[in-house]
Amino acid sequence: MNAAQLGQWWSQIRSVIRLEMKKTFFSKRGLWVYLIALSPVAIFLIHSIDMLRDRDRRLELAAGHPVSREALRSIDDSMTRDQVIAKLGQPHAIYNFARRGRMRYILRYTDGESDYTFSFVQSEMTGIGVRERCSIQKDSLIFATVFQFYFLRLAIFFGCVGIFMNLFRGELLDKSLHFYLLAPIRREVLLVGKYLAGLLATVVIFTVSTGLQLWTMSLHFDGRALNEYLSGPGWGHVGAYLGVTALACLGYGSVFLAAGLLIRNPIIPAAIVLLWESANLFLPAALKKISVIFYLQSLSPVVAPPSSDMPPPLRLLISAAEPVTTSVAVIGLLVVTGIVLVMASIRARRLEINYGTD
Repeated sequence: MNAAQLGQWWSQIRSVIRLEMKKTFFSKRGLWVYLIALSPVAIFLIHSIDMLRDRDRRLELAAGHPVSREALRSIDDSMTRDQVIAKLGQPHAIYNFARRGRMRYILRYTDGESDYTFSFVQSEMTGIGVRERCSIQKDSLIFATVFQFYFLRLAIFFGCVGIFMNLFRGELLDKSLHFYLLAPIRREVLLVGKYLAGLLATVVIFTVSTGLQLWTMSLHFDGRALNEYLSGPGWGHVGAYLGVTALACLGYGSVFLAAGLLIRNPIIPAAIVLLWESANLFLPAALKKISVIFYLQSLSPVVAPPSSDMPPPLRLLISAAEPVTTSVAVIGLLVVTGIVLVMASIRARRLEINYGTD
């Protein structure tokens, strides 16, 4: 192997990438990938719009029934209904109803930031409810949950299924793969070119989605709070999420490119890999490292803690595996990807096509 040969291979790889880009980005078979990639953006946009409306509602109510946060926090459960009204003034909303012959009252106040609910039976207080305005810390946990549960395990996973498995299988279905195989190009070079084209497409689609999700999630925060967050851990989190997204495309892409060469029906390998990734928590330490999700979870900047009332299967699904260091996670993922691509290149060397059987 010399420099001239390497230069020729690189030139052929670039040619394959150019040929594949239009098919990869605009294939009719892959349009659904954009839907699953951008659906979280719509969710966070709706969330931000709802939070902005809720903020305007609270400010309007607080202007009509002003009460300070200190006064609201000074209320304790030993106070009667009349004492609460005497201290806070009239609430912006009051509800009363009879149950089992006893009158129940609910008083609602807001200081413009948080909603307070005081419940009474007759005149005796029975409960205090506080609903805080959504903070960046809370939204960070929401984003981490959506990112780890939906985006990594489902959106990117199935997006890579749709794009990478069609790199060879799509050519077989279109009866056009023989044009590549008849060209004076090594099979390994063809495989690398197709893989890089699929990788470029998935990285662009899903990192853009990740960036849009973070942007739409931040729309309802004021500039001061957002600048404080970005000056702290914020930019690090943004970079980590984008990096994890790209690495997820790198790892899952290699797996499904190899699966497209080995198995005709894409449902079978997708189901097997999905089960393997989901069972990662139950595997021995050595076997955990033979998966993509193990390294991706270790690189995620915020781990979404499972809620105590969450169903056990869902709690297990989003629980993080025992983390490793960033360098070990990146190197481990690259090693797994490299091994899979080597196995795929061996298969590509022996690839023969018979359109009559596909």
